[in-house]
Amino acid sequence: MKRVAALGLDVGQKRIGVAGCDGTGLIATGLTTITRKSYPQTIEDLRQIVCDRGVEILIIGMPYSMDGSLGTQARHIQKFSETISKALSLPIEYVDERLTSYQAEQSMIADGISLRENKGVIDRKAAALILQQWLDERRAVI
Repeated sequence: MKRVAALGLDVGQKRIGVAGCDGTGLIATGLTTITRKSYPQTIEDLRQIVCDRGVEILIIGMPYSMDGSLGTQARHIQKFSETISKALSLPIEYVDERLTSYQAEQSMIADGISLRENKGVIDRKAAALILQQWLDERRAVI
């Protein structure tokens, strides 16, 4: 079985939720949340994670509109994703992230975790959902 080295990203204007997977590509786990400061610092934070984990591909949540079109936010994500893809020399794939933040919030509510005090946790959980969706779809094709 080929090793899976993917990093899932839930890109927001203030934070980026980051998730990784086990080498078998079965389970995605939230790793960290990067607070976006400057562009160079954000790239450096991502570069460190990519190097530490031997990442080969970035899986990025795309916030499609409910009708499936690309709205303003999706175009911003697309532009940012293409920029980090070049900066990190990694390919990217997009996953429909509609409702992942909502699912992450519902999971936290069920676990009794405060949403207000844990915005970064929501981003990590959303990134894990994005990556897990990609892993599941990938396995279904193989």
